[in-house]
Amino acid sequence: MSGSSLFQEYGVAGAGDEMFAPDGRVRPTYGFLHEALAGLGLEEFRSRSETLASSYLDQGVTFDYAGEERPFPVDAIPRVIAAEEWALVSIGIAQRVRALEAFLDDVYTERRAVADGVVPESLLDSSTYIVDAVQGYRPPNGVRIHISGIDLVRDGSGGFRVLEDNVRTPSGVSYVLSNRRAMTQGFPELFSHRPVRRVSEYPGRLLSALQAAAPDTAGEEPTVVVLTPGRYNSAYFEHSLLARTMGVDLVEASDLLERGDRIYMRTTAGLRRVDVIYKRTDDDFIDPEVFRPDSMLGVPGLVRSILAGNVVVANAIGNGLGDDKLTYTYVPDMIRYYLGEEPVLPNVDTWRLEEPDSRAEVLDRLDELVVKPVDGSGGKGIVIGPAATAEELSDLRSRLEQDPRGWIAQPVVQLSTIPTLVEEGPDLRHVDLRPFALNSGDDVWVLPGGLTRVALPKGEMIVNSSRGGGSKDTWVLASETPTQVQVATPEGEVRVVEQTGVDEPFDEDEDMLGEDIAGNEPEPVSAAIPILDVDELEALDPDDGNPAPSDGGGGTDDTEDPTIDKQDDQDDHDREEQRDAQ
Repeated sequence: MSGSSLFQEYGVAGAGDEMFAPDGRVRPTYGFLHEALAGLGLEEFRSRSETLASSYLDQGVTFDYAGEERPFPVDAIPRVIAAEEWALVSIGIAQRVRALEAFLDDVYTERRAVADGVVPESLLDSSTYIVDAVQGYRPPNGVRIHISGIDLVRDGSGGFRVLEDNVRTPSGVSYVLSNRRAMTQGFPELFSHRPVRRVSEYPGRLLSALQAAAPDTAGEEPTVVVLTPGRYNSAYFEHSLLARTMGVDLVEASDLLERGDRIYMRTTAGLRRVDVIYKRTDDDFIDPEVFRPDSMLGVPGLVRSILAGNVVVANAIGNGLGDDKLTYTYVPDMIRYYLGEEPVLPNVDTWRLEEPDSRAEVLDRLDELVVKPVDGSGGKGIVIGPAATAEELSDLRSRLEQDPRGWIAQPVVQLSTIPTLVEEGPDLRHVDLRPFALNSGDDVWVLPGGLTRVALPKGEMIVNSSRGGGSKDTWVLASETPTQVQVATPEGEVRVVEQTGVDEPFDEDEDMLGEDIAGNEPEPVSAAIPILDVDELEALDPDDGNPAPSDGGGGTDDTEDPTIDKQDDQDDHDREEQRDAQ
């Protein structure tokens, strides 16, 4: 069976398909892949796809869907992006991250953008994401957005537009890594036709970015940990994979404690100072002294330790304002204001409902538009006008009139499609793209690829994993020829930025993915033997908070130490409830 027969039943609708043009021709970017698939018949392709799915289940590559832990769906037909187009995406993502970084720094310090009329003060005053406790705080290397995921969609012309920004706890990169490994094992011949840029160096670059964020450690290598809400969190697989591939400890809140405005980790050898915490816990739960006092997922005293300059949390507490979809509407203005550049990647056209004229137009066209809550995530709360019932639109109208600040509206963007294997064979399904970027303070590095999310039900436009979506491996093609991207200024000048089309040299020792991605998931350190050295605690220097040298592991059961919360049954119950709430 030929490759063409694999797609012979594939129905192409309009110009939005990424593999096939409207006249049925294979687009040049996908030509090599289509040819490679020529050696696989539908049954062979389906058989290998099923093996790939089984391997995900065996490896625990799962996701919580409607309260049920399922293997994360991965489709074996990759998405392909040409080197020239990726150069534009990469530069546009880095530009956006730098602007958001400057904005958040400004919000928590001088608020120049408000004074200069770039953003209204009401944007900040009405936001529930501003954290007063960190006003005036500036991280040691100035970075607040260490990890970001910027969601993109293709518009009617085929170009990428930004759909939303994720600078709190963007998830999904573990599936990028897992998808690539699975594809190289399950379909090795597909990689032999064109060089595809690697994704395996992400863990090493993430660790480097986190270490670069550390406070002064007097020459010692900083201690980095990944803080997870626990194994019942829907993204626990990702937390454990990132900790394992970076070679750092995966901890829960009960593994950490604060003494003398410093954070320590309990280990079997005593206390160990922690310098950087990659948190995967929402701000509301991260420190019961500042946020929810009933939180069992946070570390009391963490914010005090941050403000004292003794520990860095990534991403920074208070970044939620950057995820606010009303903030999103101002990002193009932020790029012009902070960077003196025009946006490389445009936003999707958006109405701000707090503006009377915009609100009136949206209310008049509710059945045509997509309306989103500004604080929503995972596709929750989105109403797609053309698919909504009259009752749903009536209810939505009432909510918009009562809380216009809480909503934005956008036109229906006809997401592009890519062939996706379903029961009947390859069929078109809608996709988006979440590239990931890491900010070390010296550079914003964009992972060449990102997570292509695919809406599996036919015609579905919401691709989120929490709504039953799946994913594809994203192939960015390598090119020996650099791409020149023009970046305009508001004054009409043009700056040419050259973007390499190959993977830049990176310390191979830091390429940590290797076999670890398929390893067993690590236990949080609390699952080991949680011994607290009480003598060491009492010997903490009240001035610098440094503990005395360990006595080699002698310790005391923490239930004998009145300074340590006892983890009784009620605590466990409360913790599980909070994990479920996130």
